[in-house]
Amino acid sequence: MNGATLPHSIGDLSVRTGVPVRTIRFYSDTGLLPPAHRTPAGYRRYSDASVGRLHLICVLRDLDVDLPTIRRVLDEGLSVAEVAAAQREATALRIRTLRLRQSILRLVAERGSSPEETVLMHRLTHLTTEERKRLVADFVAGLAPGTPQARGAAAVLGTALPVLPDDPSDAQLAAWVEIAELMADDGFRARLANGAFAASDEAALPRVASEKAAELVSFTREAVAAARGAGIEPDSAAAVPVVDSVVARFAAVLGRPAGPGLREWMAREFDAGHDPLVERYWRLVWTVNDWQVVDGHLPFQPWMTEALGRP
Repeated sequence: MNGATLPHSIGDLSVRTGVPVRTIRFYSDTGLLPPAHRTPAGYRRYSDASVGRLHLICVLRDLDVDLPTIRRVLDEGLSVAEVAAAQREATALRIRTLRLRQSILRLVAERGSSPEETVLMHRLTHLTTEERKRLVADFVAGLAPGTPQARGAAAVLGTALPVLPDDPSDAQLAAWVEIAELMADDGFRARLANGAFAASDEAALPRVASEKAAELVSFTREAVAAARGAGIEPDSAAAVPVVDSVVARFAAVLGRPAGPGLREWMAREFDAGHDPLVERYWRLVWTVNDWQVVDGHLPFQPWMTEALGRP
């Protein structure tokens, strides 16, 4: 076949495909789209098959397939399906990276972060899975050698560790950053070590005999969980019978009158037994792990303290 029987010049090929002449010339020079013939004057001529070949090259480039891989496809050393499978995984990784970058930028903008905070957040969010595990494990292990309260806290914390997924949502990423900041806070670690976090029902009422405390806290926890589940707010009239039942149980177990004095004492005890920062930590863990909030796992003290203070 000579140049006279080849229907396409490089200009015609450009018009038919919409690909710029300089791009076609580049593909020709690199061997991806060799001309079928050159005229005596050196002009390139292409066959009808060249049109389909150029279309395939352009589609693969648009899908971000590199030139060496395209050459293997054109040489039939690699199927389009195999390339698509590999490219799909690479694209998914790039999408995760871009989403993470977008989440960090949104978090920095929302928090009004300083340059130092921005650098810290970038570092925290780019830790590997193993590095995140080690950070959490070191924090929990740092509590274990301390007091019995600290060892109890470490035991409970170890049962529900925060695990950031590979493709976190904005909320999960923000929660992870806040958890990491709490773990780096010596004051937060001290609050756990000093027993502000009740690792058991008995510890929630330290001035009450352990067997009585366990019964009372368990009863109160279940009552508050049921009230929350029913949508009862602590400052509503519907909370009155719930509070009355809890006060009655305390009076019976402790042998005290169910009067204002007992109610005031209960409110003080519940308030002292609750640490809002520790509650915040657990809510952050639930967010990172994408766990459903269960009423029975929420601290009961704030609800009861507010309900006991209702006129």
